[in-house]
Amino acid sequence: MRKILVSECLYGGRAVRYDGRSKAENHPVFLQWKKEGRLIPVCPEVFGGLPVPRPEAQRRDGRVINIEGRDVTDAYMRGAREALRLAREENVLMCILKQGSPACGSAVIHDGTFSGRKIPGQGVAAELLREDGFPVFAEDEIEAAAGFLAEHDEP
Repeated sequence: MRKILVSECLYGGRAVRYDGRSKAENHPVFLQWKKEGRLIPVCPEVFGGLPVPRPEAQRRDGRVINIEGRDVTDAYMRGAREALRLAREENVLMCILKQGSPACGSAVIHDGTFSGRKIPGQGVAAELLREDGFPVFAEDEIEAAAGFLAEHDEP
């Protein structure tokens, strides 16, 4: 049975988002994977040493800047490297990450102006995982992820 790396805020149980909340995923397929023990929860921000709650951050010009103007790229990159290490160690098949996040966004991120506007892009962890060959899906792509798993899982 192959494992799935998943954003911890989607996994539920521990509130790790910047705002001190969780965004627990309730899709029946996701919940089944959780019950099976397939899911490996990761929070790159926490892995990188950032607190919960923490100032909101967004990607801008290749960096991650928080709403206070502080460059937190190094912490995000430390966390992304730890997520990649776990993905390799656990031999995960794929990843399901939280859309919009400066760490986990897989197709859409905030534009760096803290205005609420989103743009095409990816978070630093999603980018690093993809560069290493891991397929990355967003929480709104669970059906596509289930199809991928059905094609590539081991008995």
